[in-house]
Amino acid sequence: MNVAALTNTKIKHAEARKPAAIPPMPDYNARVLGYLAGAATFISGILEGHFDSYLIWFVPAAMLWPHFVYFVGRYFRRRNDPAFRQRILVIDAFIVGCTFVVLGFSLTPTLFMMLMLHFSLIIVGGMKSWLFGTLACLFGIISASIVYGIELADVTPVPVSVVSGLGTAIYVCVTAFYTHQQARALVQAKYQIQFQREQSIALSHKLAKYLSPQVWQSIFTGERDVRLETQRKKLAVFFSDIQGFTDLAEELEPESLTEILNNYFNEMSQIALKYGGTIDKFVGDSIMIFFGDPTSRGPKQDTLACVGMAIEMRKHMKILRQKWKSQGIRTPLQIRMGISTGYCTVGNFGAENRMDYTIIGKEVNLASRLESLSESGEILVSYETFSLIKDTIMCRDKGEITVKGFAKPVPIYQIIDFRRDIGGNQSFMEHEKEGFAMYLDTDKVHTQDRETVILALENAAQKLKQAD
Repeated sequence: MNVAALTNTKIKHAEARKPAAIPPMPDYNARVLGYLAGAATFISGILEGHFDSYLIWFVPAAMLWPHFVYFVGRYFRRRNDPAFRQRILVIDAFIVGCTFVVLGFSLTPTLFMMLMLHFSLIIVGGMKSWLFGTLACLFGIISASIVYGIELADVTPVPVSVVSGLGTAIYVCVTAFYTHQQARALVQAKYQIQFQREQSIALSHKLAKYLSPQVWQSIFTGERDVRLETQRKKLAVFFSDIQGFTDLAEELEPESLTEILNNYFNEMSQIALKYGGTIDKFVGDSIMIFFGDPTSRGPKQDTLACVGMAIEMRKHMKILRQKWKSQGIRTPLQIRMGISTGYCTVGNFGAENRMDYTIIGKEVNLASRLESLSESGEILVSYETFSLIKDTIMCRDKGEITVKGFAKPVPIYQIIDFRRDIGGNQSFMEHEKEGFAMYLDTDKVHTQDRETVILALENAAQKLKQAD
């Protein structure tokens, strides 16, 4: 399965496990229940003679108001608008305030209506809604008091208290049930989103292995679009391959050869990433890397990083060679490298449904040609590369070569080492003879390991003396 198919499969699975729809706050049902409870309280109060009979007008008004609000919201398509919901709730608070005055502040109905009002305000809009609703309720009390005056009712009859309390209990229980269902759906959605997030992260890490980390990061952070586009940039281009690999392929079984090659690529890739290189591709036993895109520290620093990477790869190859010898591989494997600096075309090449992020240009061809001309353990660079690194890196003039695409012969140079590591200041020593191999880098030997290394060297020297 290719990468595109893998991505589509993961997306389909994620869509199949989409979180269940979260039920909205039942404003319409809650408002109907609340006003029904108020209407029942008025009816019981009128029947008991606790309220004036003319207040019977509140019953049809309470039955019609919730439906009026519902159809207004539906007509203007504002039913699910939080701002609309909160404004209507503030109007409800004003109506409740007026009702308190009309009821003569009958104690039990007033308390139960106040409970329903504040319960709804906090659930719908939190403390901000509660504050505005409370102010609207007070405004309703003041307005109604100015119009009707204030006349306190007698002690609330038991039937009125029972009806009012029962209506409030039903309202609170039903609203709390819907709120619980909403909270439960939110928790399930949270876990589902977390699961999908983990799946997406896992998928992105898998896909990242098909891209250089710098390119993958620029895509997933949104810095770069995945589309066919290119640009011209000054880059340092690196090519390497393993000399002797063809002979080794004749000696080993394909499984063993694959294991060695993957181990080599893994070690070299870690060095490339350490220096900030963008790994373009692996072809057979060859590696193509470039510096200067998608991030750049300037042509000079990019080129120095590229050459520094090549020098460390050459040193590390000696360690790998000793490791492979201990595994019974007789063919001595050497790395050879070529580096060129210049303007290249970099970006996405290919088709809309299958593209490669790579570079093209004559500098790429020159780096490849330098790699093919280099000898075992040699690093050849172009003149422009040499001019950028000569103050830091010791180089040797290797004459000129003719390269297709270049009008004139191209001067080339061999990398010796960092100037600081030449002569008495060098931190490493290496010797290879029949029956003896040593690679020592004093900068990399930890303090706690020095005594062990010294003891091993002394024992080796003692053995050689005894052999005489």
